[in-house]
Amino acid sequence: MPLASPDTQISPEPLSSLPPPAQARVVGAYAKTAVDTARELGADMVRLAEACGLPEIAQAGAALPEVIPVPRYIALLNAAALQLDDVFFGLHVGQRMGLSTFASYGLVLCTCANFRAAAEQTRRFEGLAHDLGRSEIVLEEEKGASGREAGLPPLAHYRWHSPWLDQPGARHLSESVMAGIHTFVSWLAGGASVPAYALAFVHAAPAGADLAEYQWVFGAPVRFGAAVTEASFPAQVLDLPLPNADVGMFPPLLRAAEERLAQRLREAGLAEAQSSAPPEAAIVQAVRACIRTQLRHDRAQLPAVACTLGLSVRTLQRRLAEAQASFTALVEAVRREQVQALLRDPQLSLTEIAFLLGYNEQSNFNHAFRGWFGCTPAAWRARAAG
Repeated sequence: MPLASPDTQISPEPLSSLPPPAQARVVGAYAKTAVDTARELGADMVRLAEACGLPEIAQAGAALPEVIPVPRYIALLNAAALQLDDVFFGLHVGQRMGLSTFASYGLVLCTCANFRAAAEQTRRFEGLAHDLGRSEIVLEEEKGASGREAGLPPLAHYRWHSPWLDQPGARHLSESVMAGIHTFVSWLAGGASVPAYALAFVHAAPAGADLAEYQWVFGAPVRFGAAVTEASFPAQVLDLPLPNADVGMFPPLLRAAEERLAQRLREAGLAEAQSSAPPEAAIVQAVRACIRTQLRHDRAQLPAVACTLGLSVRTLQRRLAEAQASFTALVEAVRREQVQALLRDPQLSLTEIAFLLGYNEQSNFNHAFRGWFGCTPAAWRARAAG
């Protein structure tokens, strides 16, 4: 049964926030889980240090570098798996991931009101922990996806995209990430079991391995050779509250993470650092991201965005005003950014595009489009096609 369908809404360019390969890195706190796992499982750390070019790991208790190049981290996973003859080394790393692994933004997740907010903050801030790949949440239409088994609720898909999957050891990378997310989600849920439907990996199944191990780790069937690495689960899970969330701490922790992210973007030469225009405030970037997510399955609403960010409507409005922005203007800006790409897709009708941009009426969409570009959507599409 396919895990994605024609009715699935996919967020654009999930890898666009990755730096160039030469600048891609993993922070030491994230890499430490893999190092500790190898040591606990009995690896010869001197040999492992030589194999991956990380001399610091040879001595127990020695601090890891603040950042590690991505190729060395993947080499660490591969060398440890080979030395230990552990076909499931990636899974074992993921099972040991916890708050300290995601120290760069893990505390932000602990203050989110629900899983939807936690997923959004993961998508925004995972670059603080690593440049191994990027996440997205894909939501099916409420009417259900064609080809999905009858009786199942609407599904959401946590997808993980990586440009490093052709590297030796990349299987362990993907499996450690997905197992780590699964482990941390269970921890956020207070140890409760979070229902899953299925998992899929891009890589092939490990030869000769007992695949029941995957079912035991994830509690769901797993398939290999898929088009995308993803975990599928009932969409209503996103709105489940986090039982131990300290939502009062969300705003200050969010601001701290935003400052670290802005610094990282400047260091990597990404996004606003490459723009000749003044950089947007972090709160504006966060609201834009929420608007994009909401428009894909409904209309963007100020109360829902405020809830996702763990802020009151009043606080969000005040912070936007301080950044010289307004929610209404940002909604229109996001619509304008997205509409041209949607119009270039010949499989989407104008009615579907209007819906994807959050318009209830085609006439409202046509009026807005004429204000942006001085012509109708149909005329713009015809010119672009010609």
